[in-house]
Amino acid sequence: MITGASSGIGAAAARLFAAQGAAVVLMARREERLRALAAELTASGARALAVPGDVASEADAAHAVKVAVAEFGGLDCAFNNAGYATAGTPLHETDAAVYERTMDVNVRGVWNCMRHQIPAMVSRGGGSIVNTSSVAGTRATGASAAYVAAKHAVIGLTRAAAAEYGERGVRVNALVVGSTRTEMMEQVLRTAPELEDRFAADAIQKRMAAPVEVARAAAWLCGDGSSFVTGAAVPVDGGATAT
Repeated sequence: MITGASSGIGAAAARLFAAQGAAVVLMARREERLRALAAELTASGARALAVPGDVASEADAAHAVKVAVAEFGGLDCAFNNAGYATAGTPLHETDAAVYERTMDVNVRGVWNCMRHQIPAMVSRGGGSIVNTSSVAGTRATGASAAYVAAKHAVIGLTRAAAAEYGERGVRVNALVVGSTRTEMMEQVLRTAPELEDRFAADAIQKRMAAPVEVARAAAWLCGDGSSFVTGAAVPVDGGATAT
């Protein structure tokens, strides 16, 4: 199950996971784009299903998990990647609606998904969940204060879930994602173009990531190669958190 799958990191993950043989259930709000991606994957011989929905809605998250179990016999892995970001507005000028949407998508969305993914995995003896956090989950980055707070919360939820369900076979990890060339990033840079140089400069590699570079890390955490990794906040940030 991949959320935020209609573009960016989520779409890259959908293509990568499918190419590695996974049956993928794709969730995002933009139905037309989501169904087009599922059709593309199916045409290539993959098993893919689009389940339009908003992670901020518990009913939508529950429905996606239910469809995954019904269509493919269970849920082994989940990449909770849907996000919402803003930048360029000081805390005291941030509209309450922006704060609420930021927390709803980034925090409540992960909460809603895990509440239904975890029981599905426990019933099968285990599974792996990967949640998308950010360098903003470790420090202030120039993104909005609401986004920084939300991504800190994602790491907290990840660690708590890992501790609670490790003995029941469910691994839960977070990606500490650096600046990545996604549609959402382009929207942020249109609002605050002065941040582009700062975001690139944060990385030791002095560039932004391609979405597939983040997707590869998610695929590793979902697979058996990371079987002794849980409760981790794994940097995929070009070294931004190393300095």
